[in-house]
Amino acid sequence: MKRRHKPATGRTRSSVLALLALGAICMSVGPGRAQSLPSYYERSGFLAAPPAAVGDGLLGFANPANLALLAQPELRFYWSTEGDEVFSIGDWGAFTGSRHLGFAVQRQLVADVGVTDFKLSTAGGTRALAWGVGYGWSSGKRDAVGRAKLISVGAISRPSRYWSLGVTGNFTLEDSESEGIVELGWRPLGTPQLTFFADAAARDGVRLVDSPWSIGAAAEVAPGVRLVGRYFESEAFTLGLSLNLGSSGSGAGGQSHFDSDAKHAFTSHYVRVGGQKPSFANRFGSGTRYVPFSLKGRTDYLKFKHLDSGTNRLLDLLRNIQAATNDHRVAALAVNLSGMRIRSEHGWEVREALGKAKAAGKKVVVFIDRPGMTGYHLASVADKIVMDPEGSMMLSGYATSRTYFKGMLEKLGLGFDEWRFFKYKSANETFSRDSMSEADREQRQTYVEDLYESTRADVCTGRGLTTEQFDALIDTTTFFMAEDALSTGLVDTLGRWSDRDAVLRDLNGQTKGAIGQASLLANSVASPAWGSLPKIAVVYALGVCAMDEGINARHLEQVVNGLTNSKAVKAVVLRVDSPGGDGLASDVVAQALRKCSAQKPVIISQGQVAASGGYWLSAYGDKILAGPGTVTGSIGVIFGWVYDKGFGEKFGLSSDLVQRGKHADLGQGIRIPFTPLTVPARNLTPDERKKAERIIRRAYDHFVKIVAEGRGISDERVREIGEGRVYSGVKGKELGLVDEIGGLLAALSLAKAEAGLAPDAEVKIIEIPDTKGFFNLQQVSPVSVQVADEPVVKFIKLVTEKRGAPLPVLIPGTYPEFEQN
Repeated sequence: MKRRHKPATGRTRSSVLALLALGAICMSVGPGRAQSLPSYYERSGFLAAPPAAVGDGLLGFANPANLALLAQPELRFYWSTEGDEVFSIGDWGAFTGSRHLGFAVQRQLVADVGVTDFKLSTAGGTRALAWGVGYGWSSGKRDAVGRAKLISVGAISRPSRYWSLGVTGNFTLEDSESEGIVELGWRPLGTPQLTFFADAAARDGVRLVDSPWSIGAAAEVAPGVRLVGRYFESEAFTLGLSLNLGSSGSGAGGQSHFDSDAKHAFTSHYVRVGGQKPSFANRFGSGTRYVPFSLKGRTDYLKFKHLDSGTNRLLDLLRNIQAATNDHRVAALAVNLSGMRIRSEHGWEVREALGKAKAAGKKVVVFIDRPGMTGYHLASVADKIVMDPEGSMMLSGYATSRTYFKGMLEKLGLGFDEWRFFKYKSANETFSRDSMSEADREQRQTYVEDLYESTRADVCTGRGLTTEQFDALIDTTTFFMAEDALSTGLVDTLGRWSDRDAVLRDLNGQTKGAIGQASLLANSVASPAWGSLPKIAVVYALGVCAMDEGINARHLEQVVNGLTNSKAVKAVVLRVDSPGGDGLASDVVAQALRKCSAQKPVIISQGQVAASGGYWLSAYGDKILAGPGTVTGSIGVIFGWVYDKGFGEKFGLSSDLVQRGKHADLGQGIRIPFTPLTVPARNLTPDERKKAERIIRRAYDHFVKIVAEGRGISDERVREIGEGRVYSGVKGKELGLVDEIGGLLAALSLAKAEAGLAPDAEVKIIEIPDTKGFFNLQQVSPVSVQVADEPVVKFIKLVTEKRGAPLPVLIPGTYPEFEQN
């Protein structure tokens, strides 16, 4: 499908024009006294270059907008020395800043008179357009050296990776004096390797042509090693060097100041702490640290902002493992699976990420105490598995089961009519049968076999077992105490997570203490790039396919439409973890994705289940990725009808009605007390049934058409592999329903490639939604919320609310849920 790439909108141009207008205002001059506002260059003598062009200025002291571009808190101390006297401190300044807030103190000696300047600044904005406001005051003999309280207003625009434009206006509060500064930076390569810059300061009573200015260049000769040269209109110049000293978050530098006769006048120096930045030191040395990962709690896509410490976000976990893999300081990853609750497909994704760390030369050590199949499958990737001495392990294989309600419905006096026109679409068997149909048994058994064989292959590779040995452990031993697991080679040693430092030293003598995930270089080093980073959106379609719950199709359609029109978003990754539901909800989102795919890459990442309506959501993606254990396919729809078959008589309930219209009574009946549920008084007539069958078959034909169009295959082929049959991700790939086996990280890498971005290109990942909500209500009313959240309860609610509608949905129990470890 051909993509149309539209030119950039006028938003960036408007921002630049607005900034130029602000610059013109700042440089406008009026009558006033020059004595109360010293020269910009005099006050900012420690600057090696204009603050919008090189580094972060003086952390908001010169241009307050700099603060909005800081990634981490930082503290700097500057001082100057006279001539060649290294230890003679003249002027000095302490500058501190964090994102949005900064404070500075600068002491200067002016004509043998000392004065101390203070400034408090705040800032906001984005990487592309930042603004800031500062309030400055002074102490000492202010009148003698020309000082006044002032307000500073600044802005920095970086419309692309090549250009940076800054403006600052300084306005005194005690008279009408003002000053405007304009700065320009240009990176011809689009990187920090080479930056040319210029600035100028206009003030009251000075013609623009007579205003002071400077030009210069900065070259980053190695990561974190910067040389700067700056020439002033007075013919004075400076030469500077700055060093970032690696993961310690520190740095140092200085510059020599030469007068208009090219004679060395003085030298200024600085040291800084905080704010990790790119450094040559980050590329050398062997790793001696380990990163701890505790998976205690539920691993899920989203969590609540508050009262949800027991949830680990899947993408955060995967990206932190990736960050540890790429950090040269890290020798090992220590992973604790005690108390973990995780779906099998999510466990596979974590395992894949750890496998890449292992392939990169990192040691992977996994601690377990009571794992099941999913937990041990994850652990088997490790170089070393450590089991708690009092732990145990059950490896029993895989099974799927379902509960049947037929007998219960009969006892309650409820009739259920299952209309099944597709061999494997078995969801309503829950209500119409008391055991599996042969078709359902066939598809479930095939899925379980695929899951077992995939796990067996991974474990045998990781632990050096034969398939026969693995089968014997599953079928013969099954339950292992710690000593049994050690003697059979399932684990390497016994130990506890609380003793991990000692265990890691024994296993790898070079490991020296932990480093937190937040301190990994990928999470802590600020990006030196200008402008907004290209964005990749990760959009979550989770839960039942419904208009206003689950995937929230009504809202999700608007989200996708917004991403389609966004020039900043270069690709979309849709993560689908849904058993289906309402075909309308699925189609609303699918059609929005089809339009999005015409504009930019749309990559589908299927989670634990993306079948039936969940596969409908996936059909128009440019590429579909799934895990080996993903439940996918199930192209088909169900229809069922619950009706009163003695229910009212058993419970002493009756209903009556008046009607106009032959079929108006269809669906009318007894309202179950204290619930929103109604039991229809009758079943469908043969004529109504005939009409309903036509609707079901049309819905299936439309589903088939969607898949055929999206996947580029014939209707006949879709019908061959359809009929409601579920498949594993492995089988789905064989049949052409899935393009690649991979998880979220693989989907993000593919999205970058499809968008024409380099594999190592910096991007910003935005997640939609990025939270479940504000509070975790399960902490407040756990019983009612948890019951309502049960998959079976949701399924019954869907079937009763959408009675008479064809539903592309799977019954819970077809797919694995969370396993407790």
